Amino acid sequence: VQARTLEFHRQIGIVEDVLAAGVRLEQLTVRTPAGIAARLPLSDFGRGISPYSFAFALPQDIHERILITHLERTGVRVERNTELVAFEDRTSSVVATLRNGGVTETVCAAYLVGCDGARSAVRHGLNIGFPGGTYEQAFYVADVTGSGAVTRNGMDTTVSAYGFAIAMPVRQSGSLRLIGIVPKAHEADETITFEAIRADVERDTGIKVNEVNWFSTYRVHHRVAERFHVGRVFLCGDAGHIHSPAGGQGMNTGMGDAVNLGWKLAAVVQGRADQRLLDSYEPERIAFARKLIESTDTAFRFITSRSRLVGLFRRYLMPKILNVLLHTSFGSRAFFGLISQAAIQYRSGPISSGTAGKISGGDRLPYVLTASGNNFEPLRSLDWQVHVYGEANAEFRAMLAPTGIPIHSFAWSDMAKAAGLHRDGAYLVRPDGHVALASPVQEAAAFQRYLAALSLRPRLAERAPYRVAGTMHSLA
Repeated sequence: VQARTLEFHRQIGIVEDVLAAGVRLEQLTVRTPAGIAARLPLSDFGRGISPYSFAFALPQDIHERILITHLERTGVRVERNTELVAFEDRTSSVVATLRNGGVTETVCAAYLVGCDGARSAVRHGLNIGFPGGTYEQAFYVADVTGSGAVTRNGMDTTVSAYGFAIAMPVRQSGSLRLIGIVPKAHEADETITFEAIRADVERDTGIKVNEVNWFSTYRVHHRVAERFHVGRVFLCGDAGHIHSPAGGQGMNTGMGDAVNLGWKLAAVVQGRADQRLLDSYEPERIAFARKLIESTDTAFRFITSRSRLVGLFRRYLMPKILNVLLHTSFGSRAFFGLISQAAIQYRSGPISSGTAGKISGGDRLPYVLTASGNNFEPLRSLDWQVHVYGEANAEFRAMLAPTGIPIHSFAWSDMAKAAGLHRDGAYLVRPDGHVALASPVQEAAAFQRYLAALSLRPRLAERAPYRVAGTMHSLA
């Protein structure tokens, strides 16, 4: 679970439950058949970038339970085993036909969001293409108990001429998650059992497996849907993009999709924004998905290449380069920014505007420690807000008061300067923690023009929180 996802969880009040259920990974150990090639600290390698500056692991089933419990507290029930039979976008609403067992029902909704995986019925219903391909290699993943050289509370990666294998704890019970490439001799097997590849797995991971709790194999694809949005219908997560597991980005990217779309849907449904706001979802998220596919594809081809030359580089030179680079402040921060998703930005998006200091509209708001805590605390409101790093003048406050947008003023500091913020500049921050408008001067008129362009009416937030009791259908 990457840092950006933990930041989102903090905003909705579940991050403590998540952290209590998972495992903080303190170290990345890179092994080769000759032994340990590098040790890289993970316990605080993102210091100053995020309140969650560490690597963190949590099993999907536990993660889902926490999210479902949170939904239930807000009056939403998740309904499993429900099939989407058909749907129709009627311009002012979406009518969907659902089937659960032998019972069919028709549901009328304002919008339909397809979070229904790589074989998305919603994507097929929209006739959206899903270009890309499938890698020849098959992956295995196993949840086991065992003994061996794995680092306590660490991620062990073994690189060899065969590719790579990963061993790490994900449960507090002490079980291990093993991930790797199915040996070439078994790639074509119709059914692959753990026993068939046990010797290879134990050799590659250095783990003597005592018990297998769960084992699965799968093919890895790299695809991005041609569209993420048609009319009142949207795609999120694997329905819109699938890629290799390199870097642990998959689930986190789907979460990012949902957050990006979620606050926009909420604003429109609540009458706090024009429907045009929804048009920003696709360009912001599809651009990131395409970039992610490109980068993970390059990484995956490198770590799985069977070229002798690449294998030698992967086995002997790569660990040494990583060991040197990631023990520098620059290298460690760059690595954290790359995998944590804290560096995601929407600068080229249609609702991003302005630059103040090194921060532009579309950037994630930089994390800054303050005398009373940090500048992420106000983000728990899940609403629009203005941040000033320095002093917010009285005229600016008075002119923005009719909008109902709160202004948070933070004392200027060395950390704010290092983060690239502009002294006495003003930043309009979106509900998802990204900067919408960055201005080096406190010009209220610029903020008013921005709000008017999207018919944003944040002042409606003074009303009671918007809640809908209902059902969330899981199309599985």
